[in-house]
Amino acid sequence: MEKSNVYFTNMRAKSGMNLLQKLDKLIKKAGIEQIDFKQKFTAIKIHFGEPGNLSYLRPNYAKVVVDAVKNLGGKVFLTDCNTLYVGRRKDALEHMDAAYENGFNPFTTGCQIIIADGLKGTDETYVPVPNGQYIKEAKVGTALMDADIVITLSHFKGHELTGFGGAIKNIGMGGGSRAGKMEMHSDGKPKVIEKRCVGCGACRKICAHDAPVITNKKAKIDLDKCVGCGRCIGACHFNAITPAWDASCDMVNKKMAEYAAAILHGRPHFHISLIVDVSPFCDCHAENDAAVVPNIGMAASFDPVALDEACADLVNAAPVLGRSLLEEQIQQNPEEAKKHDHFHNISPNTNWTVCLDHAEKIGLGTRKYTLIEI
Repeated sequence: MEKSNVYFTNMRAKSGMNLLQKLDKLIKKAGIEQIDFKQKFTAIKIHFGEPGNLSYLRPNYAKVVVDAVKNLGGKVFLTDCNTLYVGRRKDALEHMDAAYENGFNPFTTGCQIIIADGLKGTDETYVPVPNGQYIKEAKVGTALMDADIVITLSHFKGHELTGFGGAIKNIGMGGGSRAGKMEMHSDGKPKVIEKRCVGCGACRKICAHDAPVITNKKAKIDLDKCVGCGRCIGACHFNAITPAWDASCDMVNKKMAEYAAAILHGRPHFHISLIVDVSPFCDCHAENDAAVVPNIGMAASFDPVALDEACADLVNAAPVLGRSLLEEQIQQNPEEAKKHDHFHNISPNTNWTVCLDHAEKIGLGTRKYTLIEI
């Protein structure tokens, strides 16, 4: 496979060219205008940030991309799917409240927000996975699959399960419905936290397979009947049902790559990543630790695999910031530091190359790239 082009610009700004203008120039140089947007529904997949976390991308960046798509005739919306864990984005109402709280609304971004998997995370479409080895049908937020064109706008940072979060994680994990996220994170099925359960029966009412059983005002899940759809998690008003977080880090990475391949297959897609505020962990946390490297820049490509590889290489080539978790980890494990893999040093149980190797294997893109700086 030939090398893919990845376009890059740094975070320096001079009089007459601010960072938002640089982002607009970047995506145009990278070829976004090659896509036919006229009257096409265009989903910009973004993470709105868990309230309390301040490292998520500012809505100002989203507006640049929105304006570019609208100027090309596209019908654009910002989107994400509900979370699997209990937080401020576990259902569409709280999710939109969180987005607004973090500054995302039609006035700041120029477009509407749609939570792709609906009110309770159960509005999903089953999508075949091309060359899927572990997933045959991905469970994806319906609004995301209804779009004609997909753009990812990603905050590139560390992640405690996958090594880093970039374009593939944004669209693969982020595009999965609640059941989809459970399929990627877990090799098991939901379980009941008994002390939280009040025996209301909401889980039983929504289950098509009679898996939840109420005994002595407490629910239990018959694992022989459960199919792992995750609907009971969204139906529980008391956060008493939780998935089993038992998939290995490598398996999460591989399944995530297959979900990304399913979502992007057969329609135009374009990818943008900002390597800024590079926190060690996911923006799903309600807090963010100090950045581990300086702000590096913005990158864009039609190839999400090449983009993630380029961003990872740029981060690994960057100096370590003092008083950061990365510096602490390097001081505790000086031999590991010689590998020059910042992500592995932050989360030693992870191996981000597994995701990119598998993504390349199933035809999502290539790890080989040419970096074109503008």
